This record gives sequence, C-alpha cells and structure tokens, in this order.
Amino acid sequence: MKLLKSIFIIVFLICIQQSNAQQFNLDAELKPRFEYRNGYKTLNSDAVDAASFVSQRTRLNFGYKGPEFNAYISAQNVRTWGDVGTLSTTDVNGITLQQAWAEAFLGKFSFKLGRQEIAYDNERIFGSVNWNQQARSHDALRVKFKADANNRIDIGFALNENSESVFKQDYTVNNYKNFQYLWYNTNFNKVGLSFLFLNTGFTYTDVNEQKIAYNQTIGLTSGITENKWSADVAIYAQTGKVEKTDLSALNASANFSYNLNSEFLVGLGAEYLSGTDMNETDGELHSFTPWFGTNHKFNGIMDYFYVGNHSNSVGLVDLNAKINYTKNKFSANLAPHFFSSAAKVVAINNIEQDNYLGTEIDLTLGYKASKSITFNAGYSQMFATDTMEVIKGGDASKVNNWAWAMITFKPHFFSYTNN
Repeated sequence: MKLLKSIFIIVFLICIQQSNAQQFNLDAELKPRFEYRNGYKTLNSDAVDAASFVSQRTRLNFGYKGPEFNAYISAQNVRTWGDVGTLSTTDVNGITLQQAWAEAFLGKFSFKLGRQEIAYDNERIFGSVNWNQQARSHDALRVKFKADANNRIDIGFALNENSESVFKQDYTVNNYKNFQYLWYNTNFNKVGLSFLFLNTGFTYTDVNEQKIAYNQTIGLTSGITENKWSADVAIYAQTGKVEKTDLSALNASANFSYNLNSEFLVGLGAEYLSGTDMNETDGELHSFTPWFGTNHKFNGIMDYFYVGNHSNSVGLVDLNAKINYTKNKFSANLAPHFFSSAAKVVAINNIEQDNYLGTEIDLTLGYKASKSITFNAGYSQMFATDTMEVIKGGDASKVNNWAWAMITFKPHFFSYTNN
C-alpha cells in the first residue's frame, strides 16, 4: 500500500504542473491465465500428477512525455489464484515496480536510466519476456545516439548490489553482477542489420572468496522484407569464462516466411545452439546461453529449452515450420518443432544415444474482441524419445501435453495533452 500511495503522489505532482507537461497517460493491464501442465517443461512420469492453476498479472502504468524528458512507472502484482487464504489481506508476492525510468534528451543523444525493459532485434539475446507473468526488466543506464533515421547506437550499463553498504559485500542475489553492451542498428533499402557486443559478469565462489567471471556475446542479425516474403538470419559467438571454465559457443539461425494470400502465411526455420558433449574431455564449455532473451518464443512454447533450464547442456538443433491464419479479429498458428541435441548425449551405461530428442506440436488461437480485450488459448504436445529421457528424466512414453487459456484486459483510464 505504501508503494501505491507513493505512486499516486507522483502522479498528482505531475498533474498539477500541467504547464510543463506535454502528455500524461494512465492505463492498466489485467491478465489472468489458466494452465493445465501435464509434461510442460519436463517429461511426465508415474510419480507425478498434472497441475492446474490460474496465474494473474495486474499492472498499473503511468506515462509522462515532455519536451526535455520522458518518464514511466509500472506497478505490478503477480499472483496465483488462492496463494493466500480468504481471510488474508496481503498477497504472497505483494506489489513491485516492474519499470521505473526516466529518459532525458540532449540533441541526438538520450539517457535512459532506472528499471526498464531492454529488447533488441528478435529478442534472442535481450528481450522483455512478456509471456512470463513477471516479465523481465533491468536496473540499467542506456545511452542512445540516433545519427539519422537509419542509424542508431545504444550503449548500456548495469551494476547490481544487495544493498547500500560501507564496505564491499558479496552479491548473493540470483542475478548477474554487471553488464556492458553496445548495439548498433542500420537500415538500407529493405535490409536491416544489427551488431551486438555484450560483456556479462556473474559471481562465483572460489576458496571462500567471491569472484566475478566475465563472458562475451558477439553477433550479427539481419532481416529483409520483399513484397510477400521475408527472411532473417543471425549468428552469435560466446567466449570468456563461466566460473573457472573457458567458454567457446555458437548460435546460428535462419527463418523464411511467405504470404500465400491476405489470410495465410507459411514459414520454415532452423536454429543451432552449440552444446557440450556429455563425455567432453577438453575441459571447455561449448554450451551457448541466450542470457536475457525472450526464450519462450523460440524452440517450442512448452519451454523445454532455455527457459530457466537446459543451461550448460548438450545444446539444441531446432528445425521448425509454421502456418499462420489471420482473418478479421481471429488468428491461428500451427508450429511443429523437430528437436535434436547439438552435442553427444551419453546414458548412464556410457552408451552414446541418438541425437533426436522429439517433436513438439504447438497450436495457438487468438481473438481480439476489442481494442482493450484479447482472448488467447493454446494446446501443445511433446512426442519425446528415450534420448530426451536421458537429459530431462521422466517417461517419454507418457502423454506429455500442455493447455492454456488467457484473457488480457488493457483499460485506458486517462490521457492529458498540454500543447
């Protein structure tokens, strides 16, 4: 409640200084989602039963746009229905700030600092993770330089600590310690090209002393759109260290889509994320990690790979296709994924397994009832192999499926413009 009171005070102060304000917006989002999990993220087994629950994200958003700076505050509550008793007055998670930033303008430069979402290109390395009810934001400083309409450079910095302190303290939060990055984007004709360099530091303990290991992600992405078709490619390399281990990893992807007509779109895609053989002997880590990406949108939406899991593992080869149908307010998408490991999978008996992990079929539906109300639903099924059992556990012969339904409300309460 104290946080909400503080936010409303800020809003009131902005409103009473209307002579300085250009635009003020107040809106919200409510997103309850039902899920039936029976093999979501990992394989089913006789020892467990399916889970059913409703989660909900509630946000209250305040936006300010002025001649000298912009500001944005988003208060968020994420909860599971029933996570507290009917007589309780406090949610388990309470209310947090999902975003709280200001961006100042100085000629072709701008400086954006505070808690903010960071998303670039296809969101493979930096993304907002909007599917996750908590989403992702960073406490960071971003310096942006827009040379012209087709060229932009962003430089970002983050430094994390547990709290204010007089002397140096160990960082104990499950998060990165710091990062620095440079992102450059240019467009010429119908082609877009982006370059990213990211240096990320993670803490680890070595003989009772906390140290920081740094790894680097370097890559290029490019996309083109021409009449009815579009294509994109990306390649990233990772080097540096993960704790004491040397890192050498690679990620490459390519996607192609074609509009058959105004309603149907078809596409093919492939992605390779290098992995480390389970019987590796060279002492290096070859597993690529998309550190801050919106990984739910890649490699199947059942989240078997790189969504809080599959790190430092055997990697992945994902061959996929899609069929999209859109008409009026309705949309449907069918997407099969054919998964294989990128590195050797070895069972307990030291017998090397076949690389094929399984096939996932994803069906999603959407209906935009109005500007403020959207319905979405989906069903997915994983047809796994014995090799998947080796890396995930569980039973591949069981039915492994997932179903969900969601409604999103985005009411707009108030707008004020002072010219």
